[in-house]
This record gives sequence, structure tokens and C-alpha cells, in this order.
Amino acid sequence: MTTRQKTLTVFTCTYNRAHILVRTYESLCRQTSDDFLWIVVDDGSTDNTREKVEQWKREGKLEIEYIHKDNGGLLSGYNTAIEHIETPLCTCIDSDDYMPDDAVESIIDFWAKNGSDSYAGMIGLDTYTDGQPIGGYFPDSLHETYLAYFYKWHQGDVKMVHRTDLLKKVAPMPMFAGEKFANPICYHLAIDLELPMLVANKAFCVVEYQDKSNSMSKNLFYQFVQSPKSFARMRVLNMKNRRMPYLMRLRNAIHYTSSCLLAKDGQWLRNTPMPITTIITGPLGIALAAYLKWQTRHATSYDI
Repeated sequence: MTTRQKTLTVFTCTYNRAHILVRTYESLCRQTSDDFLWIVVDDGSTDNTREKVEQWKREGKLEIEYIHKDNGGLLSGYNTAIEHIETPLCTCIDSDDYMPDDAVESIIDFWAKNGSDSYAGMIGLDTYTDGQPIGGYFPDSLHETYLAYFYKWHQGDVKMVHRTDLLKKVAPMPMFAGEKFANPICYHLAIDLELPMLVANKAFCVVEYQDKSNSMSKNLFYQFVQSPKSFARMRVLNMKNRRMPYLMRLRNAIHYTSSCLLAKDGQWLRNTPMPITTIITGPLGIALAAYLKWQTRHATSYDI
């Protein structure tokens, strides 16, 4: 079976995670549907990631594409993966997560029954290792949603599956020199301006949070300070989304000002979609920038 005949691409961006990436691989080998392929984007690993993946390719249990690139951070990994994806649907499974045995089958069946050009993709459940959904199940009445609305219904991580053609329309997301902490959610936010997502009360991913210094969930303040232009762009996308509650857009205006100050961006007022709100909340943004610099004054760099 060739790549173009597959329905789903699972892609994983990884950096020095060979010791745990095997769990992701094993879960993909157990899938009840083989209508998918796996793209592994190696973000400049110095461990034995390449050797592991090449061994798995030789085993022939999965169709695997391995891509090695210079270390550039998670968003650069997304950019690389999306460039290479050729299937109609795709989803990212982090290197420290894995999929339930029926996840691929659930995704493909749900889309076949409910999907159309009217939707950007679908949102499924992330669960803990004991099977409990993070943040609980979605409301039964919730069949479709925009991300701007979604988090008033659900608090917790979810797994998104997107139409590849829509991701390619907004790809690649610009990278800023020296900034490795850009959040790939900017892809989702850009698409959310156009189309809603279907909601599936099904488990698509199992998450086990890693207590590691290179986790994207840690040192968030440090990420804000080290990648201010990237986070300013994310705030702009949120402020542009008029479906988002005003208080959330206001909060993003505060963070936007903070990021622009940290980036020493003199065009901050010209580039904001909410100039009046940005001016009014400016003092709070200034205070936030000062607070972030104080909190990270002793922080040191780490790789992701």
C-alpha cells in the first residue's frame, strides 16, 4: 500500500527521547487499523533515535518515514512534518505519549461518518494512563465547536486531528531567529478563524506527563521571555478571533504587550488587532513583562 492511499498520518516530533519513543511505536503496532503511516521528525537528537527508528523500519510492521533536521524547536518540527504529509488527515502524538489500540480506527470511522468540507477536523479525548479523560468527557450535546468556544466546555488537554489541506494552507508558520519555544497551537488558532471542529467523545491519545527539564509544560515563564515574538504572534491570532470571549481577548492583549516589550518591538501598537484595548491594558502588560523578567532572572537555557 502506498503513502497516498492512506487516510491518516500520525507524526511525532522528538528530541533525545529514544528511550520512551519505543512506547509510541509499540502502541502504533497494536492499532486495529493499518490505514495510517507514521512520520518521525527527529529535531537534531544526539541519542540513538535514528538507529531505533531505522530498526523499526526494517521490521516492517508500520509504514514509517524518518526525517532528521537540525534542532529548531517544536514548531519547526511541525513545519517539517506538515510539508511531508500527503494523507487527508493528520495528528501529532508527542514522543512521550501513545495511542489506545483502537484510536486510528476510531478517528477514521468517525470522520467517514461525520466529516465533510464544512469542518476543519475533529477533537478527541486525551486520557491519563488509567483511562480517565483529562478534564472529563465532553458534553453529549456538543457535536461541533470552534476552539474559541471550546474551553468554556472543557478544561484539559485534548487531541486534535486536522485536515491536512487546511494545515498546508497556513504552513509554514514563520520562525523567528533564536526562538525555539514557539507553540504549534498557532496552526490550530489560524484554522479556527475559518472552520469549526467536530467533537468525538473517544480516546485518541494517552498522556503521561514527564517530569523533565525539557518538557514544554515546564518553565513557561522562561519560554515567554526567550520566544517573545512567537508568543506575540499567538496573541494576535487570539485577538483576531471575534468568537473568543472578550475577557479572553483582553487577557491576550495584556500578554501581547508584554511579549512586544520583551521583544523590543516598536511596532506593537500598529500590529495589534485591538488597539484601544491594547492601550488601555498597556500598564498591565508592562507590569507582566517586568514580572516575567524577574521570575526568570536566574533561569538557564535548556533544549526541547
